[in-house]
Amino acid sequence: MCMVTMAHPGEKRKREDEVENCGAGDGGSSAAAEHPLSGFQLQSVLRESARDKTIFLHGKVSCKEQSADAVVILERAPFQADAVSRLLGNNPEPKLQLKNDIYSVYHLNPPPELNEVKATVIHPATEKHIKKYMRQELYLIQETGEDYRNITLPFIESQSFSIQWVYNILEKKAEEDRIVHENPDQEVGFILLPDFKWNQKQVDDLYLIAICHKRGIKSLRDLNGDHLPLLKNVLQEGQEAILKQYGVQGNHLRIYLHYQPSYYHLHVHFVALGHEAPGITVERAHLLSDVIQNLEMDSQYYSKRTLTYTLRSDEPLLQKFKEAGRC
Repeated sequence: MCMVTMAHPGEKRKREDEVENCGAGDGGSSAAAEHPLSGFQLQSVLRESARDKTIFLHGKVSCKEQSADAVVILERAPFQADAVSRLLGNNPEPKLQLKNDIYSVYHLNPPPELNEVKATVIHPATEKHIKKYMRQELYLIQETGEDYRNITLPFIESQSFSIQWVYNILEKKAEEDRIVHENPDQEVGFILLPDFKWNQKQVDDLYLIAICHKRGIKSLRDLNGDHLPLLKNVLQEGQEAILKQYGVQGNHLRIYLHYQPSYYHLHVHFVALGHEAPGITVERAHLLSDVIQNLEMDSQYYSKRTLTYTLRSDEPLLQKFKEAGRC
């Protein structure tokens, strides 16, 4: 069954499988490779979030006398305490906007280091990329174990979801320099590295991902009692590694899995407890400690349990649920 609501502007932004620049095939030596936004012409604003200070743009980029679609995501960088302290300590010239009793609002002109904007470029972008970042209606899906076997699993198996970038990390072909911790065991081991959403400049918004070495576990639905040693090891070693590297205790972390996940290879999110990261909502995030306890009670818990999650109106899986009369 399902219900419909409007998508929140700050919904989870999934990690991109690839970010390409024109000219990458020549070793990145071209001007286009160095400046992927050269000649960018805005076509539309796909979505924006005032709360997250993020905007999603669709545009055209000229490359080698050809024009290709591009998606650009602009995000304001988080404040850093030392930089803000220097700003306020240097006697800035604030412009008064409003004053009422003890409350006053000023406009400040911060230096460049406080005006940093992170730009994520997807180029060339496909129609799928463009649609993914548009504001969409969301449908609440209540997927039974039977729904998963009859609708979701056949759909997943019929698609060609590329996770080569995941294997590149596990095989040390990419991002090796970003690895914080690794246990190379193929049954209970994993690689822990920062998520791209975290700039690693402060621990207040700490965000790391543990990618398991064991292959063939697509999602929460595939987990059973046999995977308890793996899950317990990720929980324990992940917390220990983060404490050693960043000084953050395990009871200051939110550790969870997504269902549905953004890619079908088992991975676990480690996020600072005070950070309201996208995707921590109750209909998507499942605490790893709860997952472990549920499997200890019933080895087949997640093959039988009804799981709730959201689907965008343009997602093919939603159409499958509608065709089956489940939405």
